[in-house]
This record gives sequence, structure tokens and C-alpha cells, in this order.
Amino acid sequence: MSMTSPPTGPRELFVRHARRDGRSIAVLRAVDYGDSCVVEAEVYPAGGRSAEPTRPGPYTFADVHQATAFMTEAVEALMVLGCDVHAQ
Repeated sequence: MSMTSPPTGPRELFVRHARRDGRSIAVLRAVDYGDSCVVEAEVYPAGGRSAEPTRPGPYTFADVHQATAFMTEAVEALMVLGCDVHAQ
């Protein structure tokens, strides 16, 4: 009998929360599905008529490295736009 257990399903890798002037701008979440890695996004539009975020994507990548590179570029862009980005 093997001591390794099978994967238990999707595994959240990391979450990044972007705020600007104390307001939520975006939440990015990377999830590892084993055969692919998905980045999910929630974006809170400025001056939006509702508190509900839009959900562009999801963005699917072949592996964790590609998803991490995408997240790094997205976080850098948010920081250039004046957002504070924190791990959640």
C-alpha cells in the first residue's frame, strides 16, 4: 500500500488583494488543479453602480510557473497604477 495520498482537488496557491485609497480594486487568486493552474480575478470598477465585482477570465496556464509569472506582472501593473497590493 502506498503512503502517498492522491490529490484532494484544487489547491489555492496564493491570493493578492489590491487596494487604492482604502478601496478594494482587485483580488487575484491562483489555484493549482494538478494538470493546470488557473488565475481567477475579481475587479471592482471605479465608480461602479454596484458593489459586485466583475470577473474577467479565468486565465488558465499549463503550470504554476506560468501562473506565477502572470500574477507577478499583474501585481506590478497594479502597483504602477498606485495600488497597495498585499497577500491575503
